[in-house]
Amino acid sequence: MRNSGIIISIIAGISIIIFAMIFGNAYKYKYKNSNTINVTGNAMTNFESDIVKWSASFSRKSMDLSEASEQLKRDRDMVKDFLVRQGISDKEILFNAVNINRDFSYHTDPNGNSYNTFTGYSLSQNVSVESKDLDKVANASREISTLISQGVELSSNLPNYYFSGLEDLKLKLISEASQNAKVRAENIAKEAGSSLGELVKADLGIFQITGQNENEEYSYGGAFNVTSRKKTANITVKTSYLSN
Repeated sequence: MRNSGIIISIIAGISIIIFAMIFGNAYKYKYKNSNTINVTGNAMTNFESDIVKWSASFSRKSMDLSEASEQLKRDRDMVKDFLVRQGISDKEILFNAVNINRDFSYHTDPNGNSYNTFTGYSLSQNVSVESKDLDKVANASREISTLISQGVELSSNLPNYYFSGLEDLKLKLISEASQNAKVRAENIAKEAGSSLGELVKADLGIFQITGQNENEEYSYGGAFNVTSRKKTANITVKTSYLSN
């Protein structure tokens, strides 16, 4: 019985020590968290796109498939000739496969029965251009509508603009935003009469690309403007520093 009491006392003593350690660590953790400075750094820069992508589509319709195909081929030759005359090289021009649809007109007779009649073959094709010569492609996208007066049923899309050095630009902005966050944290610590400790946490915020001088709203998931040639990149970094 005496041995049992000794064992119980030992276990109780160990439990007290363990509880004290847990409580002490919890207190230190709470103290550590209560002495952190949380700031968000920001960095932004203006840049100009160096790649343009543009596309258009043209179509033909006929009751005879071979006739529609021949008409579409003539249109394709006219489109290519136009683009080449605009200074765009052959290797920058891409024609996608021809899309063929059979069109029908749907009717209902006086008895309520439905039926359809064949109205012809609709053939369409897309042409796209990717180039680093932004001015030539932008001008071609505006002027290609002149082919409509020559009988080409054509629809032109707006050019989309991209930047080949985007990854390097993003890394540069992350570095600048991180430094901006540190300066803000140092100012807060100074005003509080303390010094800035080590960085304990850093999270990348939203990366936004908007058009310069345009009233675009920032998106929660990140905006990525492709319609503006001149753009503004903005990034945030959320950081937590210890305060000593």
